[in-house]
Amino acid sequence: METTTQNETLAGLLVAAGLNGSPISKGLNHLSETDHRYLKDLKINVSNALGFSALNPKERFLLALAVAINDKHPELTTGMEALALENGAGKQDIAETYACVSLLNVNNVFYRFRHFTKKEFYTTTPAGIKMSSMGNPVLGKEFFELMSLAVSALNGCELCVNAHEASLIKMGTSEQRIYDAIRLSAIFRGLCSIA
Repeated sequence: METTTQNETLAGLLVAAGLNGSPISKGLNHLSETDHRYLKDLKINVSNALGFSALNPKERFLLALAVAINDKHPELTTGMEALALENGAGKQDIAETYACVSLLNVNNVFYRFRHFTKKEFYTTTPAGIKMSSMGNPVLGKEFFELMSLAVSALNGCELCVNAHEASLIKMGTSEQRIYDAIRLSAIFRGLCSIA
């Protein structure tokens, strides 16, 4: 009876994460075979994250896609792309999600370096990094900024996190919306580590 429940839990997780039809990872297989209670927690966390009310469905799946791209998880990337498209995203939104993740990886490394070294030369010399996609994003300025914050949090850039969060607050974004975006990103980071 318990094995059936675990198999149903695993199947539900795979559907929610857009991973049905993908090979089952070694990590998920271990959880399922040993009847580990974390499998149920993970399914609940993913399902809850994809229902956070401060974000609309399109935004939830695009943020999850950004995490999958950032963490280089091809199966989850494919699944989240499909679910984002099913929930109102267009090809331009998908392309911009890839662009945002790439740009933020550039910025997070660069600005983390500046922040860590705290040397005047590095902090006063112009970055010389082209960032035109930030100027008029297809996703809209507020959501692009929210995605930028999420990727910066994933990559551990304190300077970037604080700058993006302050910018969002200045735009009028609620702290609940910011909080939900970060919770969703954290949950999908956890999924990427095991799926």
